[in-house]
Amino acid sequence: MLRSLRPWCAAIALALAVTGAAAAREGAEEEAAAVDPSYAAAKTAIAEGRYPEALRLLYEALAGDPLNADTHNLLGYAHRKSGNLERAFHHYHEALRLNPGHRGAHEYIGEAYLLAGDLTKAEDHLRLLDRLCPSPCEEQDDLRKAIGDYKAGRRASPAQR
Repeated sequence: MLRSLRPWCAAIALALAVTGAAAAREGAEEEAAAVDPSYAAAKTAIAEGRYPEALRLLYEALAGDPLNADTHNLLGYAHRKSGNLERAFHHYHEALRLNPGHRGAHEYIGEAYLLAGDLTKAEDHLRLLDRLCPSPCEEQDDLRKAIGDYKAGRRASPAQR
């Protein structure tokens, strides 16, 4: 019986290690970004809807740390909120290249795909979040809700079909 449990225990240990490493990496990036005053000010500007100012501050932060996935993710967000999906996708993809397990980037790029009318790609990122979140997480819940709202809107308006 113990031999039959070994593969399961190894699989569970590997899953926990991958999830823990991704969470630790994301936490370390967030901590490093919080030290940068430009990044901190940009987060405030985003919270207040001042996206042009946030973009300026985030590019300052990026100049000091071009490999920070959190900064790229927020640049994507600010560009998306400013109506520039092309630049938003560029920064979301860069965030995910730097940190493939970045839950925030998966949520935000999924929401951007909905704005672009690509439900399939949004659902792909939701499936990735389903694997990244050991239990339901905010990013997963938010993207699931956005997809549900998108689908409800598509069904409600025949002109959009």
